[in-house]
Amino acid sequence: MEILLISECILIIALVVFLFASMRIITYKSTSMGLIGTSSLTLAITLVLVSVGTMWNIGFFKDIALALLLLGIVGTIAYATILRRA
Repeated sequence: MEILLISECILIIALVVFLFASMRIITYKSTSMGLIGTSSLTLAITLVLVSVGTMWNIGFFKDIALALLLLGIVGTIAYATILRRA
């Protein structure tokens, strides 16, 4: 049980580093890099929600993470479609 808790803490730390890297990618001037950054940001936030929800037995984390993941993907596709037309 102790090794599982340690590995989850290491995963959360790695995901926080990934969140900062995603924020850095979002700030680039290119639109495609912004799309990549926002997609990776929603993925990282979803994984943090799942890992924190698993650690502390929160009951509704799966619903929030699934909604965030689906809305992030739909938003990215919609934004890419609008950019393609312009």
